[in-house]
Amino acid sequence: MYVRSVRYDHPDAVKLNADVQLEYIERYGDGDGDETPLDASMFDPPRGLYLIAYDDDGRPLASGGWRTQDHHEDGYEDGDAELKRMYVIAEARGQGLARRLLTALEENARAAGRTQMVLETGDQQPEAIALYASSGYTVSPRKFGHYRDYAGSRCFIKPLG
Repeated sequence: MYVRSVRYDHPDAVKLNADVQLEYIERYGDGDGDETPLDASMFDPPRGLYLIAYDDDGRPLASGGWRTQDHHEDGYEDGDAELKRMYVIAEARGQGLARRLLTALEENARAAGRTQMVLETGDQQPEAIALYASSGYTVSPRKFGHYRDYAGSRCFIKPLG
């Protein structure tokens, strides 16, 4: 397995994002998936990064990225790096891919001068919540992100210092 940095609009990223949207619809019963406004340029270094993990045959298995967030009305604070689109295809789960990507994203955000990683996930994603909790993330007292006002929203923070 190898990890590669790609643009968020790379064909493999587009495919994995379509897959994660289907999973959101299945888990939440929502016909639209995640409607958070995202643009490929948000993940361009040095203000972000998007990674894909591939198997030895070049098949994309997992993805994740971070983007710079600073203080604004969506609840972010200066120094935030927001984790987005963490996803592992069903056949590759349980192999530590998400943890490997998460570590690489945290290291990159730290090197870019970000002071904390933040994320918003939903209560129907217990695997994600378990990953973040076991990786040093704590439930945030502040709410941020597109779904911050939804009852099922769960926000987490991890200092990167």
